Amino acid sequence: MKIPRRQFLHLAASAAALPFAPRLAKAQVYPSRPVRLVVGFPPGGPTDTAARPMAQWLSERLGQQFVVENRPGAGSNIGTEAVVRAAPDGYTLLLAYSSNAINATLYDNLNFNFIRDIAPVASMSRETTVMVVNPSFPAKTVPEFVAFAKANPGKVSFASGGHGTPPHVVGELFKMMAGVNLLHVPYRGGAPAVTDLLGGQVQAMFASPSISLEHVRAGKLRALAVTTATRSQALPDVPTVSDFLPGFEASVWLGIGAPRNTPAEIIDKLNKEINAGLADPTIRARFADLGSTVLARSPGDFGKLIAEETEKWAKVIRAANIKAG
Repeated sequence: MKIPRRQFLHLAASAAALPFAPRLAKAQVYPSRPVRLVVGFPPGGPTDTAARPMAQWLSERLGQQFVVENRPGAGSNIGTEAVVRAAPDGYTLLLAYSSNAINATLYDNLNFNFIRDIAPVASMSRETTVMVVNPSFPAKTVPEFVAFAKANPGKVSFASGGHGTPPHVVGELFKMMAGVNLLHVPYRGGAPAVTDLLGGQVQAMFASPSISLEHVRAGKLRALAVTTATRSQALPDVPTVSDFLPGFEASVWLGIGAPRNTPAEIIDKLNKEINAGLADPTIRARFADLGSTVLARSPGDFGKLIAEETEKWAKVIRAANIKAG
């Protein structure tokens, strides 16, 4: 039986489309069940606080629950490895953080390679750290701080939430660029570090806005500078470190990652919805309250940022001989 030409062309087109049909359907139905968003830090911290409004946004937009799952330990490596080993189907995601870029060099024997094993999905925010001192400290500006530190080598202490945490490596970068010798005092987390800074047991800290802004506004801590290249909306009257040390830039970023080999259609769908959330005034205001600026980028641009940050902090960690605590 001879098939009419029009019918033949229709059947041929249908057959050609068949290999792509399951792939297309997969993207169209995703997500069809709850999605885990793994945060490598305890509840209530700055990463957890940033993850929850985005998880709620995605839940509302995509019709399935995006559940924040806290998997703290080893500077976020435990949570990261859990995502690396998860199925690449879009149902296990990672809240990627600056620590991931730092840990690539800080830890010698990781069971994964972050750049290779985590696919960038979307960046979310960029946050400054705030160079703060106890009000009793004599310096009121960065130049005064540097002059005092040079006159008292090894006697000025700066706190951090632990070896290799962002506040620690930012402090080491400052030491290198300012040519000063500061004493690093690590704590088990940012909160106890700030408590001792308030009490005068340590003198300075490169602190997250989420744990320092309230004290700065109350006059309990003095902000000397912010570490981003531009001033922070949360502290518009506070200068940048780069005003005094040209070229200095240090910031903390957040984003979403997925196991490598996650289908591109799923990554693109998540990227689109996350960027839509970052344009929402409520979410933008929430990040502003945390001292952060939203950072909407493509998966490729987010991957480039991760690579650049990994290289940057590798140089600092090696030069300062920082070891994981």
